[in-house]
Amino acid sequence: MSKLTRFGVSINKDLLQKFDSLIRKQKYPTRSKAIEDLIIESVDNSNTANDKILSVGYIDMIYDHHKRQLLNRITEIQHDFHDIILSSQHVHIDHNTCLEIIVVKGTKSKIERLGHMLKTTKGIKHSKSRIFSTN
Repeated sequence: MSKLTRFGVSINKDLLQKFDSLIRKQKYPTRSKAIEDLIIESVDNSNTANDKILSVGYIDMIYDHHKRQLLNRITEIQHDFHDIILSSQHVHIDHNTCLEIIVVKGTKSKIERLGHMLKTTKGIKHSKSRIFSTN
């Protein structure tokens, strides 16, 4: 188990009250745990900036599967990035709307390219990528 270190932080009182309100809503057990999660996310984002470090993540998309040629275009793009796609899951939300989640492993830049290509495809209603370093 790693050692804990205590440190002091000076912060605007109003900002701290907003932060405390937010973490209460998110059910954080302590302010320390919330700050630790923010630091981990910042360090992780910094690590993924290095394309020599292997990254993993996912890309989600919401779309209307009735849009003409959209499924063909999505499949085409995914085949172009087959080397970084580990799996995908297709979920029917309702008669028209689908959610697709694509799990990826590769360099941050290649994952970002795939995410951008999917997000900017005509007919995609919403798409977001999350990328994490493996270190």
